[in-house]
Amino acid sequence: MAAVPPELAGARVTVPVSPTQGTLALALLPRRSPPAVRPRRPPRSRPGAVVVPVDQRLRHAIEEWTHRFVQAAVEIVGGDRPVSQLVRWTTPDVYADLHRRALLVARAGGHQPGLARVQSVRPRVLSVHACFISDVVVECGVHVRHGNRSRAVAARFERRDQRWICTALDFA
Repeated sequence: MAAVPPELAGARVTVPVSPTQGTLALALLPRRSPPAVRPRRPPRSRPGAVVVPVDQRLRHAIEEWTHRFVQAAVEIVGGDRPVSQLVRWTTPDVYADLHRRALLVARAGGHQPGLARVQSVRPRVLSVHACFISDVVVECGVHVRHGNRSRAVAARFERRDQRWICTALDFA
């Protein structure tokens, strides 16, 4: 920042004031013709929704699979199911994270995880939205309702050895 010369230190520079200063610059004159009609654009798909075109039956099957998987995952975290139920469908990192979350919730609630139903309100998966990154990779956004509260869960599945494996699971 440049230093101000001492002879201009106390001087004020006059700034011209616009007639619309401090107000909204609106044209308040009556309109003489109807407003121009813009041509309608065709509806655009959601960004990222169709990265790779996929058969609708496969999309529906993946969304159903994700629904069941995430329903089981939130019940595991809440302590209602044992984490071992998802060992076949997760990578070791995702399995370890689910196990850690279940232990933390159980410790806070004073119970053992996965032995019996402990949640008074059962979480419910309300919706699943799948985005296919490739033919063998899909990322899903899931809306989970738990009583009066909602949460988001993001999951990434990769097709390995003829089955879908969860490689990432994030609770928001």
